[in-house]
Amino acid sequence: MLNIVKKTALEIGCEFYENELMSNRTSFKTGGPAELLVCPGNIDALIAVLKVCKENKIRTFIIGNGSNILVSDNGLSGVVVMLSSNFSEIKLLDEETVYCQSGASMTKLCRFALEHSLSGLEFAFGIPGTAGGAAYMNAGAYGGEMKDVLVKCEHIDEDLNVSSFSGDDLKLGYRKSVYSDLNFVITSLTLKLKKGDYAEIKKKMDENLSKRREKQPLEYPSAGSTFKRPEGYFAGALIQECGLKGACVGGAQVSEKHAGFIINKNNASTSDILKLIELVRDAVYKNTGVLLETEVKYFE
Repeated sequence: MLNIVKKTALEIGCEFYENELMSNRTSFKTGGPAELLVCPGNIDALIAVLKVCKENKIRTFIIGNGSNILVSDNGLSGVVVMLSSNFSEIKLLDEETVYCQSGASMTKLCRFALEHSLSGLEFAFGIPGTAGGAAYMNAGAYGGEMKDVLVKCEHIDEDLNVSSFSGDDLKLGYRKSVYSDLNFVITSLTLKLKKGDYAEIKKKMDENLSKRREKQPLEYPSAGSTFKRPEGYFAGALIQECGLKGACVGGAQVSEKHAGFIINKNNASTSDILKLIELVRDAVYKNTGVLLETEVKYFE
């Protein structure tokens, strides 16, 4: 069946890789081989790939740049569709409105805003991941979130129709959106920003990036914050209170720099990371009664 997808990819000039190690495609640097990884360069190519997968009942996984996922050590059977740097056009629609394809990195999007002296995305500078992923989970930091600037998302629905959600229909909440409960593929974002002062915007972005480098273990592979913030608490503080800072399973470790991060300290496997996540969740629940939810998505 995968030969049909490869044939389609060749016909439309779409990049693809066979038995691609997902450890090379995820920020955790773990994960076995994907049978076929396809990187569409435009929406027509994306629809063509999704169509042939649907028609032939081939398992399909949609990812961005792999910054918020864990992939099984056994790899993935089927097709991984990666929307990343080759699906990353950004342009101005008017003086304060930005159009961005979902595969653009948040860093690229923030730099585009800075270049055009547009304020509103300072909070997001340094957030790993793509714009599509940030919209999907309403990413936020330092007092800001995507909800503050996102006005519209275009997507491909399960019937392969192109449509969109705007405004309140996006249902943006803490680390969730309308897409959290839908099997849709986000293809682009429209953001409303505000004209500002280049120097002030740059200063704020630099300050936020400096805070990240100071407080977060960016020198190790990870997926950012491992757990969602429980209502009324901070996950990292709860984990630290339970004496789990520095706890290890195999090559995975609860960061000694920030307990909210699980890192790949020393050639960890996905299994190591999953076991450590469960150890942390169990210990925190046992000691505090708070059940931690992961931000990281697991694919197997």
